[in-house]
Amino acid sequence: MQNNSTDELFPIVDEDGTEISTAPRSICHDGKSKLLHPVVHLHLINDEGEVFLQKRSGNKDLLPGKWDSSVGGHIRPGEKVEDALKREAEEELGLQVFNYQFITKYIWESQRERELVYSFTGSAEEFPEINKEEIEEGRFWKIHEIKEKIDRDIFTPNFEYEFELLIYKHPER
Repeated sequence: MQNNSTDELFPIVDEDGTEISTAPRSICHDGKSKLLHPVVHLHLINDEGEVFLQKRSGNKDLLPGKWDSSVGGHIRPGEKVEDALKREAEEELGLQVFNYQFITKYIWESQRERELVYSFTGSAEEFPEINKEEIEEGRFWKIHEIKEKIDRDIFTPNFEYEFELLIYKHPER
């Protein structure tokens, strides 16, 4: 289970992803420090080309109630990117076995934080089982459903950006 306390330590990284120090979550998300910290995102895609999205819990400190990537979470100090991806997929969706492929790494900056995002697509044989403490609901969306709702304040801005990366990388969908 992800610890949402304000004293949770995040690794602080340079633009290449090399860990240079740590800082508390409260400082990384304060809107002032903009300390670069790493996260993982997974876009789970089924055989029909639909993307599983999660609706963020109402108790999240950032973007509560918005639809977002299948999995998203912070990398822990000293943790490898792929280990964080596997941990978050199990914590949020109960996935113990899944296939994944790296898409890209980029810096995302919002009013509250700056993240080094490692973005992946993937698939799983088992159906995702959401963790109700972190996720309000989850379901597979058809690509045209997502396209119709872009720019309507339904999705997180970061998901909308990554969705464009997905469409660009997979234009047949």
